[in-house]
Amino acid sequence: MTATETRSTASPTTPTPPKDRPVRVLSFSQRMSKWDLKFSPYLYISPFFILFAIVGLFPIFFTAVISFQDWDLVRNEGEFIGFDQYIWILNNPQFWTALRNTFSIFLLSSVPQLIAAIFIAALLDRNIRAKTFWRMSVLIPFVMAPVAVALIFSNMFGDNHGLVNNVLDNWFGITIPWHKDPFWSHVAIATMVNFRWTGYNTLILLAAMQAIPRDYYEAATVDGAGAFRQFFSITVPSLKATLIFVIITSTIGGLQIFDEPRMYDNTGAGGPAQQWLTITLFLYNIGWREWNFGRAAALAWILFLIILVIGLINLLVTRTLVRDEGGRSPKPLKKGRAS
Repeated sequence: MTATETRSTASPTTPTPPKDRPVRVLSFSQRMSKWDLKFSPYLYISPFFILFAIVGLFPIFFTAVISFQDWDLVRNEGEFIGFDQYIWILNNPQFWTALRNTFSIFLLSSVPQLIAAIFIAALLDRNIRAKTFWRMSVLIPFVMAPVAVALIFSNMFGDNHGLVNNVLDNWFGITIPWHKDPFWSHVAIATMVNFRWTGYNTLILLAAMQAIPRDYYEAATVDGAGAFRQFFSITVPSLKATLIFVIITSTIGGLQIFDEPRMYDNTGAGGPAQQWLTITLFLYNIGWREWNFGRAAALAWILFLIILVIGLINLLVTRTLVRDEGGRSPKPLKKGRAS
């Protein structure tokens, strides 16, 4: 082998670098098209976030600022006093009365409401006559104005000449003090809430039920499962996400109940002995009757924290009780197992 061949084999020649390509200059229309593809999605969704920041986030943070001040509405300014407003709220016996009443009405309304909504949705999901008519009918109470519903039911549950007491007196010889006894006043207010919101939750659950594949029910029927077993083994587990949504929204609405207790009597003060005074009604009385917006803002933030904690508890309990088995395919058998 010659010296030239050895030198060429040991150190191969490096390839010559390519010549520099000319830089492509984008025209103005091409740059605009590139920017449009990059920024237009954010511009399309920006109106919602701008509006939410103005009417949603700003009032929340401004309420937090006011809650630490002795706010003067006339001068539109306040003096910083720290946690004094929160301490006053927590030391006020009316707050704990309102908290007890709120949870009592919430439990008496939300639990029966959700149970009734699930079973009504299951009935409407079956092949019945005039399905569209019945599905639209359950939404009629939700369309009614809450003030009208409260006025009608407050007269129905009158102590002396109410329709309910007249029926109970004629049939069973008993009368119930709907406006005097705390428990029965909570039952009456919860009945208003159930009347108005059961149909709304029914339609949400019905839409989720119709999304369940019919093959599951056909296979269960072939295996000999009845309607009751299919409901608890197929329908309820498949409604996990929808149930979480309905429970959380019902919790938020139940703890913020205002229209029904406000219109349950002529005074709107929550009863002569605060039998049905709720937190939102107590907040309304502090803010618009006593004109103390610092304390009202502090109570609003306490209510926000209560709703947040109860919502998280509901989320954890719902995830634990309702197993996510609906819609899953069966697990494949392991190797070596008899098929």
